[in-house]
Order: sequence, then structure tokens, then C-alpha cells
Amino acid sequence: MNISEASELVGIPPKTIRYYEDIGLISSHRSENGYRVYDARDLHMLNFLGRARSLGFTIESCRSLLALYQDPGRASAEVKKVAQQHMDEIDCKIEELQAMRAVLTTLVESCRGDERPDCPILNALSAPLKLHQ
Repeated sequence: MNISEASELVGIPPKTIRYYEDIGLISSHRSENGYRVYDARDLHMLNFLGRARSLGFTIESCRSLLALYQDPGRASAEVKKVAQQHMDEIDCKIEELQAMRAVLTTLVESCRGDERPDCPILNALSAPLKLHQ
């Protein structure tokens, strides 16, 4: 099948599929006229990548996971290591988001939200940065 059909089946835009091919994550076969042709195995790999990307795995993590997936002699510990590292990164981002939310909550609660021009939110955003020393 062609790239448009493959794209529709796996829910990944053709541009992204071309990008995955350009960076060597997947490879497609070419027909005599030079068009990309995708088979069931290619669709399976694209589906795998789409699912991994939807979970936030980086391209390099996807590359590692694909290599592990295709290696019948893999150790599940290696797969778990990649997933655990990603989960640790997510936990770190959650902590950062919670900290941002706490600051914003304080700012929003300190703003009267009335017709006066005085605004603690804008004052806080325009304050000089405190550099860590």
C-alpha cells in the first residue's frame, strides 16, 4: 500500500512517516515508479512507533525499543530499563509542573481581578530574575 493508505491505517501523518524513514527508524520498499510501498510488517512497526510516541518516548528511546523488539534474544530487563528511565523523566516533569502550578495558584489568588490596573501577576512576571549563585 502507499503512504497515504498506511498513514490512514496507523494514524500517523505521511510527513511523520517520511521523517521516520529519513532518520532510519523504519524503511520502506520502493515500487518500480519510486513510490514508497508499505506491507503488514511496516504497518506493525509504524503502529509500534505511534504507540510509543503517544506515551512520550523520545525518538532515541523508540529506536532502542524497536531494536529490542526485533531482537528475539533480548533481555526484558533492557526493555524495563528504557521504560523506567522514561517514567523517571515523566515524574520529574510532573514535579516541575506541580511547582509551576503552586506559583500560579498563589499569583492568581493574590490578584483581585477587578477593574483596577494593579495586578500582582504582572508584577511578579516583570520582577528581576533571581540568579542562583
